[in-house]
Amino acid sequence: MQYSTSAFYNRLSFLYPVINYFLKGQRKTLIKEVNSALPGRLLEIGIGNGSHIPLYAAHQIMGIDISEAMLNKAKRHAGKHIELQLMNGEALSFAEASFDYVVLSHVLAVTKDPDQLLGQVHKVLKPGGQLFILNHFTPDNWLRYVDWAFQPLSALFHFRSSFYQHQVKGLQQFTLLKQTELGACSYYKLLIFCKP
Repeated sequence: MQYSTSAFYNRLSFLYPVINYFLKGQRKTLIKEVNSALPGRLLEIGIGNGSHIPLYAAHQIMGIDISEAMLNKAKRHAGKHIELQLMNGEALSFAEASFDYVVLSHVLAVTKDPDQLLGQVHKVLKPGGQLFILNHFTPDNWLRYVDWAFQPLSALFHFRSSFYQHQVKGLQQFTLLKQTELGACSYYKLLIFCKP
């Protein structure tokens, strides 16, 4: 799965500017919240092509991605406060309690095992550290039928279209501080958690 997913995103890297265009507003809201936190060491898992990196204001950033092609594009945006590494978020090689913040932007629904990923996040996040999650979650409105209909095809695109927040058990390790609903019919959520 890791090879096929990384190969998929390597092939998709040329299309990512189009995807970023549709996610730009949500990502600005996310990074505004991140920038309002005190400066610290931040890990962004799934940094993609890094076009949003210049929006970060004061944090020391480690960006990782499973796709080498994506990281090569992200290097164009990296400055002195950015370090990039090829790494799978489900198998982080960082020491325990080494980051003040972790950012997951549209990553939970595309990773092979969201609970494994969140376990790794819990390991590397300092006590009192914050986790920022921006993701689609299937809402309890008419959009759930769209998600259900698209579910058989979603595996081809390496993500889960039908994806519920309450089913992600790994979130129970954290304390929810803030939830903001974004997009049409609250299809996206920005969640801010704290590690106790």
